Amino acid sequence: MAKLHLNLGENSYDVIIGKNLLNSANKYFNLNRKVLIVTDDGVPTEYSEAISKQCKTSKIVSLKSGEGSKSVDGLSKLYQAMIQMEMDRTDCIVAVGGGVVGDLAGFVASSYMRGIDFYNVPTTLLSQVDSSIGGKTAINFGGVKNIVGAFYQPKCVLVDTDTLKTLPQRQISNGLAEAVKMSLTSDKILFEKLEKLSYDEILNDLESIITASLKIKQYVVEQDEKEAGLRKILNFGHTFGHAIEAQTEMQGMFHGECVALGMLPMSSVSVRERLVPVLKKLNLPVSCQIDIDEALNFVCHDKKCANGFVNAIFVDKIGEFEIKKLSISDFCGLIKGYFAN
Repeated sequence: MAKLHLNLGENSYDVIIGKNLLNSANKYFNLNRKVLIVTDDGVPTEYSEAISKQCKTSKIVSLKSGEGSKSVDGLSKLYQAMIQMEMDRTDCIVAVGGGVVGDLAGFVASSYMRGIDFYNVPTTLLSQVDSSIGGKTAINFGGVKNIVGAFYQPKCVLVDTDTLKTLPQRQISNGLAEAVKMSLTSDKILFEKLEKLSYDEILNDLESIITASLKIKQYVVEQDEKEAGLRKILNFGHTFGHAIEAQTEMQGMFHGECVALGMLPMSSVSVRERLVPVLKKLNLPVSCQIDIDEALNFVCHDKKCANGFVNAIFVDKIGEFEIKKLSISDFCGLIKGYFAN
């Protein structure tokens, strides 16, 4: 078992990483109160039930899986459940699921009675290596991803790697894309591990890969909690990745798959020569058949764009990064130039 402590002053909290943590959640969470447990229908019910058994009073709300639940309707359903439970500021929310559940539950916690305690139990590899920490909460609105939200840190995060046993291979690959992203900007050793190990060896070493990835994010968030500077590096591959995700929403491309594609044009030729084989080994895409112009229309609505410019993250050397301010037209030209080849 590993333990990380995010040092954020009054917003500090622990991240516990290990096996069989769900059944001992009350060692880390204060569940001796009213607890709303938020999950979705893609998460095994025994996960939320394991948390519920340890609560003084609890209610489990299961949402429909997918980005569609990160909506005003999703918010309303949770608010209504909390009012029916007569929850007050001393009570809490526990998210049990992937990034969608964590983002939504965290935003509800940030806004109900101006803020109540929030605990996160990420059950997908994608959420375990990335979105489970850092305090970004949000919903989608008007067709724009994560456009309404708040920075709101959890009180504690439990990363139980046993929950990964029920995930299909594609979801594992989806999460590993974010580990690759972290390594490219910040950890040459982690990238070399992903490069050297076979796919099966990577699967047997997920706990250390999760821990290494979270240590990167821990450092970045401690330096820049609300994305004023350094935290922008966590968006590597995301500006165009989100555009692909929005444009291919009906086709069901996963977030990590879109980020994998988004990293390629933002990497130097020498980095791509090593990145492409790693992505292929992890069953992640290295080319796409989409309407590039249509996808790029979404870039203008991305939160990372301001006054016609994009803060683009480039990796010219593995383990290092550069933030460049590009006009949207220059950014779009870069993307078109890469995928035209």
